[in-house]
Amino acid sequence: MDVSPVLDGFAVVLEPANLLYCLVGVVIGMLIGVLPGLGPAATIAILLPITLGLEPVTAIIMLAGIFYGAQYGGTITSVLLRLPGEASSVVTVFDGHALARQGRAGTALGIAAIGSFVGGTVSVVALSLVAPVVAGFALDFGPPEYTVLALLGILLVATVSNGGMLKALIAAAVGLLLATVGRDDFISAERFTFDSLSLADGLNFVPIAMGLFGLGEILYNLEERHRAVQAPATVANVWPNRADLRQSAGAIGRGGVLGFVLGILPGGGAVLASLAAYALEKRRSRHPERFGRGAVEGVAAPETANNAAATSSFIPLLSLGIPANATMAVIFGALLIQGITPGPQLVTENPELFWGVVNSMYIGNVLLLIMSIPLVGLFVRILRVRPAILAPITTLITLIGAYTVNNSVFDIGLVIFFGVIGYLMKKLGFDPGPLVLAFVLGSLLETSLRRSLLLFDGNPAGFLSRPISGTLLALFLLVALLPAARAIRRNRQTAHDHTGEP
Repeated sequence: MDVSPVLDGFAVVLEPANLLYCLVGVVIGMLIGVLPGLGPAATIAILLPITLGLEPVTAIIMLAGIFYGAQYGGTITSVLLRLPGEASSVVTVFDGHALARQGRAGTALGIAAIGSFVGGTVSVVALSLVAPVVAGFALDFGPPEYTVLALLGILLVATVSNGGMLKALIAAAVGLLLATVGRDDFISAERFTFDSLSLADGLNFVPIAMGLFGLGEILYNLEERHRAVQAPATVANVWPNRADLRQSAGAIGRGGVLGFVLGILPGGGAVLASLAAYALEKRRSRHPERFGRGAVEGVAAPETANNAAATSSFIPLLSLGIPANATMAVIFGALLIQGITPGPQLVTENPELFWGVVNSMYIGNVLLLIMSIPLVGLFVRILRVRPAILAPITTLITLIGAYTVNNSVFDIGLVIFFGVIGYLMKKLGFDPGPLVLAFVLGSLLETSLRRSLLLFDGNPAGFLSRPISGTLLALFLLVALLPAARAIRRNRQTAHDHTGEP
């Protein structure tokens, strides 16, 4: 492996502007993690207009910092308020808040900070080694391979979505439909434009993301959190003692490895990694009854895993051009806005961006460790601000940001429209993530599919004739049919139990 691009990447990160924006991203991420409801996907969507005035490397370094910074920020409310600021911090509530009630909130936050640092660092090292290999392999991909890979990405996200598989597939179908709006790339025919010039070039990603994740989340959380703010627990004895570190060392190591692997999978990400790491530690423990009552491993494992997964989810994005989760889909959109297409060519054509972003995570994780504990007092004060005050300010910033992208009032209307759609989706139990992912992958899917059919003279069996696309298609069918097979088996078991036959 040629190390010169890696060293050049460190030179890019150590530029003052990039260091500053790395710091800004991590701090914003921690703040967003502290504020329950407004997650990294929503924040990055709201900040997309700001990235237009930045260099591509600087913009993505800041957005990456927001993403992994938010993973730790959500821990603070989980421990102090028993209220997860981030979905990936839900598991931390069980033992983190129990430790806080015992007067050990500082220990829980200290273990979480160390675990986040170790998990993120391990994942970045592995990312540096794995991503170029994946990108080199992906250079053999053509239109058929990208067609099946896009389908597989959408399906995998749908199968692990929070809203259930059927609802996720419906949301993904709507996302694919929205991706067809505008002129056809092959014959220039207009589709679903309703004779509107504003829709002739298709729907812009920015107002959709800002509406669904930004305004939609704000509206939903205002309704859900219309109550008095709970007083946060006090924080003392910030750094964990040697006994706590020894007790959590194994959990941190296992959580880092598990989080890295699960973060690579489309639809996996930080939420799945934190759940799996907690379950693993509880299963391994000689005293599983300790979990939920203040076990430090119950904080160390999920916090390490969610940061490791947040970092490793950049592998499919940067090396294959496939977003692994909703936040990666928004970052994917940010790259496209900057005129950069993520994929196998990124490592060779934009090595300064690729290695700049990867190496910024080393610096970002150090900054996260240094600042996490000293800033706890500030975050506790922020927690006392009522959501009813923060929501109007965030909404105004969202609408102004949407306007500044194209100086278009039409875009403001789109943000409001998709904000209402996002609110209704949350109310009805639909996860907006599959919709956004399908919209992002929709143009890739359509273009690759039509090129493939031209390549195969209209014969779909051609997908099976190529080794990579055939293997991916088999994997796609396996993922698609597995839930159906489980449902049939469950129904047969239920029928068997009712009849009472031996």
